Amino acid sequence: MKGFVLLMLCVLAWPLHAEASFTAEAPSKVVVGQQFQLSYVFTDVDPKDFRAPEFEGFDVLFGPSTSVSSSTQIIQGKRTSKVERRYTYYLAANKEGTYTIPAATATVKKETLISNTLTITVLPQDAQPSQSSGQTSSGASSSQRTASSDVLSSENLFVRAIPSKTKVYEQEAILLTYKLYSRVDVAGLNNVKFPEYKGFMVQEIEAPAEATWDMENYKGLNYRTVVLKQNILFPQQDGTLTIEQGDFDVVVRLRTQGGRSHSIFDSFFDTYQDVNKSLKSNAVNIQVEALPFGKPAGFNPFCGQLSLSSSISTQELKADEALTLTLTLKGSGNMKMLKTPDIKFPADFDVYDPKVNNQYKTSTAGVSGTKTIEYLVIPRYAGTFEIPSVEVSYFDLATKSYKTLKTEAYTLQVARSENADAATVSGNYTATTKENVRVLGQDIRYIKSGNLELKPYPVYVYGKSWFPWAYIVPFVLFVIISLLYRKQIKANADLVKVRTRKANKVAVKRLKKAAAYLKQNDRAHFYEEVLKALWGYTSDKLNIPLSALTKDNMDAQLSDCQVSEDIRKDYMAILEVCEFEQYAPGQGSQTMDELYAKTMEVIDKMENTIKKH
Repeated sequence: MKGFVLLMLCVLAWPLHAEASFTAEAPSKVVVGQQFQLSYVFTDVDPKDFRAPEFEGFDVLFGPSTSVSSSTQIIQGKRTSKVERRYTYYLAANKEGTYTIPAATATVKKETLISNTLTITVLPQDAQPSQSSGQTSSGASSSQRTASSDVLSSENLFVRAIPSKTKVYEQEAILLTYKLYSRVDVAGLNNVKFPEYKGFMVQEIEAPAEATWDMENYKGLNYRTVVLKQNILFPQQDGTLTIEQGDFDVVVRLRTQGGRSHSIFDSFFDTYQDVNKSLKSNAVNIQVEALPFGKPAGFNPFCGQLSLSSSISTQELKADEALTLTLTLKGSGNMKMLKTPDIKFPADFDVYDPKVNNQYKTSTAGVSGTKTIEYLVIPRYAGTFEIPSVEVSYFDLATKSYKTLKTEAYTLQVARSENADAATVSGNYTATTKENVRVLGQDIRYIKSGNLELKPYPVYVYGKSWFPWAYIVPFVLFVIISLLYRKQIKANADLVKVRTRKANKVAVKRLKKAAAYLKQNDRAHFYEEVLKALWGYTSDKLNIPLSALTKDNMDAQLSDCQVSEDIRKDYMAILEVCEFEQYAPGQGSQTMDELYAKTMEVIDKMENTIKKH
């Protein structure tokens, strides 16, 4: 029993080590003259022959000092142990600039380990160190800060709105960064109100879970900085767009000394006081230049870099078999503005709604990713067909010119379906089979003799006076129904007239769906459905594909249809409100009720005007 206990203790005491590593650690930014630590950390490694590199640009004040620490964790019954050995140097920067500290080396069991390299940026000292800043010119610690009234001056604490550029084209991406600059202790941030981005489509960059403080030299002074928020903005109109000021309540922690004595023990009794400071960020003006004249046909409202590729599942198939045509748009820019290309498939093809897969990534470099569109089509007849090439036009920022991307055309060989019947294919008639006529009884019977019982000859229904009309009336009805059916088929064959005739019904149906979202106070879906109703109605009524429909050509077509300028202005105003509310919520001046009523009124007026025309 005693031996078993000793064995169990040995098992529990046996460490399960983590993976061995050799890393270098140091701050990424320091100030000229500031002392800092550079540590080389060995995890679960006992090094031999440790060799540090040359510290060019830094003075070695002390080192290396060595230390060893160990830790043990037991998580869900699993025990892990870690042993760290540190070689620490105390350095001081003697000149501003950016320096790279080469890797260090060490030998472990006749193998050479190499650490990572370090890049350290050395900032200059404060150009004009002031007592009001509460810290030394080298960015010294908060223990030297005082609670004077000058500590909370705008020189020591402020928020900057920093655009990556102030002169851009329409749809060109802008990185807007809100950064807090501080030379005092910041304990928290409350009641943050970022401004509305009127005239911009906004893509927010996901912030890290924990904010990281950095150092920056700004206008000759060194500050601790932290990024509050970053957005990618896409201007939607030309001219000068203004981003208003933001409001920020910052909690500053100030140190106050207790009592009136001035002994060396006063610092042990210091207390801290939290003070609220209201800040405003600077307003930013962005000069937006309209895209150059000469937009190509089918221009996609996209500005940036773009590539287009296509593929097809097969080019040889049988009738009634499905094929998939895939388009892939890949690039960087306002990817959400990319429209789905309109492909003109052969008339005898059944075409289903395309499946769109968007994979976008938003970072400080902008919005990039891919838009994959899959078209499922089914040819119904045998023959040779061609799927035309697809063209996508956009504005290339690198060359500052319009570019048109084009895919290859595909030729399809469609064979006859195995299940098709010859008679059905030729004339849509099915042949009937004949059966032999069989004699079911005798054709000669015996003559009956004896007394005969005579009965009146029955009058059958075909002897009635109205019986002929029973044939004539159904025949007339059949002719009338056939003529009406053929007229309906002919009308439905003209897809343009069908779309035009049903445009108002489709728009009203979508507006009913918007009304449901209105009752639920679902702003995003409400404006989305209103926008779909407006664009869909105009596309169907004017017979312009959605991919080719723009505000300019729509206004010109409506003008040709004798739609008054007031109605067109109201129509364009509703479009702008919906677009801004969808991509930059909160900037519309109208309520949803008013917008819904106005939309119904404008569509009704347009419908009456176009019908008369």
